[in-house]
Amino acid sequence: MFLKLSIIVFFIAIELSLAVYSFILGDSLLVKFLFFVTTAIIIAFGITKLINKVLPIDKDYISSEENIEE
Repeated sequence: MFLKLSIIVFFIAIELSLAVYSFILGDSLLVKFLFFVTTAIIIAFGITKLINKVLPIDKDYISSEENIEE
């Protein structure tokens, strides 16, 4: 739990720092790209977490590991 929280805080800190840098260095494409990548990662984490909460677990799914053990 602490690891997940620290990762989220880390990405938010990166996003805020990149936002400040993007305002300061408005013409820098690298800063804009890093800001875009960081935002995309945060959105992907959020959507994945939301989907895992909203959609039910597939109980009919049998993993390939279970087939190997038999």
